Amino acid sequence: MIAKRRTRRRIPALVTVGVLAGVLTGTAGCSTPPAPRAAPAPTAVSGMPRLTPDRSAPPSPSATADACPEGGVRLVEMAGDAAMGLRVASFQLVNCGTQPYVLEGYPRLSLRDDHDAPVEVSVEHGSAGITTGTPNLDAAPQRVALAPGQAAFFGIVWRNLVTDGTVVATTAWNVEVEPRPGAPRLSLRLSEPVDLGNTGKLGLGPWQPLVR
Repeated sequence: MIAKRRTRRRIPALVTVGVLAGVLTGTAGCSTPPAPRAAPAPTAVSGMPRLTPDRSAPPSPSATADACPEGGVRLVEMAGDAAMGLRVASFQLVNCGTQPYVLEGYPRLSLRDDHDAPVEVSVEHGSAGITTGTPNLDAAPQRVALAPGQAAFFGIVWRNLVTDGTVVATTAWNVEVEPRPGAPRLSLRLSEPVDLGNTGKLGLGPWQPLVR
């Protein structure tokens, strides 16, 4: 009897390598997931992120559809920016009431974490030595009168730095703003957090009219 020799089919190395590479890179299968976005490194910046509000972007539908809050104004998050650990953000205050609304100087701003607990932060007027070249932050305070439907804005700046491993880094997902002394405070859940690291410091700009 002649014994039959079993032979193993060898898959071509090129096909094997190609399939493995497809699995590792996510190209195997019917869909390709987006590449992960790298977080900015907490280092010094060579340029200043944009702080000018995006006037072409209207408020979100949910913001415009909601009833006007107590006090006659609504707070809206605007476009922010980041560059190598330096962060900027801006917020719009819309007069959704029926009476003129007058602002002066700076808003009062505080931060809260994801559990709505207060975040300890030193809020200073202007760029507060955090960066330079931010005219919207360092502008002189002024009186801003908003007719119904008009809006004003203010900006903030901070650095996402961890300089001391023994101090817990803080992140705020909510802001509270008192537009003017004695006015009802407005709370807003952010789409991107205020990630202070352990700097504990935030620069705040004055109210400015939003000219469309």
